[in-house]
This record gives sequence, C-alpha cells and structure tokens, in this order.
Amino acid sequence: MRLAILNNSTVTQFIEDEETFDGCIGQSFAMLDADGDGALSREELRVGFGRVLPLGSVSDPRKEVADNLFDEIFRRFDSDQNGAIDRQEFKSLSKEMVLAMARGIGDLPVQLAIDRDSFLMRAVEHELERI
Repeated sequence: MRLAILNNSTVTQFIEDEETFDGCIGQSFAMLDADGDGALSREELRVGFGRVLPLGSVSDPRKEVADNLFDEIFRRFDSDQNGAIDRQEFKSLSKEMVLAMARGIGDLPVQLAIDRDSFLMRAVEHELERI
C-alpha cells in the first residue's frame, strides 16, 4: 500500500488517455487470465478480486455476498452471455468501476492508501508523468 493524493480528474484523465488505459487493461487482464485462454472465468475473476477484497471462508457470511457480487458482475458485463468475460467486456467493467470511484472521490483532493498495482495508483502515476 502507498499513500497518494488524488481527485476525480486524476482518474478521469487517466481513463481518457486511451492508449495508457488500454495498456493498463491489457496488463491487468493478462494477470487475471490464469489459463491464457483470452477470457476470464468466474473463478479467475474471483481470485483476482480476492487479492483485493477479503472474501472470507466458505462458512463466512461474506462469501454469500461475494457470490452474489460475482453473479451480478457476470450478468451485467458478460454481454454475449457466454459465461466468460473477454478483454473488451473487462475493459468496460474496469472503466465503469474506476469512474464510479472517481465520482466518489469528487473534486477535492483526498489522501488514500491504495495498492501499488491498482488502477488508482496507475492514474496517480499517469498524472505525475504529465507534470
């Protein structure tokens, strides 16, 4: 974890830089696509989110919440309904989640502890490169 100061424009400018954002998506997608088949299964996505979110054990009530979350993600972002999320669907999912975080952050700078490999940290690094 690292401390960073950012606001919503830090994040939106990162997403608007299509080349940089697309490269970030490609790296993240490749890390999650454990079997290299070009699509994310529910399990691959669950493992990826599990690195960030403590999902709990099988008997943990949070597991049911996590199961419902993954079901909803697949219903919403598996646009071709093939049971997997391809790179374009993943980009759409990531963009929507990161923009939601940007809206939550707002216009005023905030200090956050963020994972060094997260989209938010990449947005901060993108902003620093532009200075």
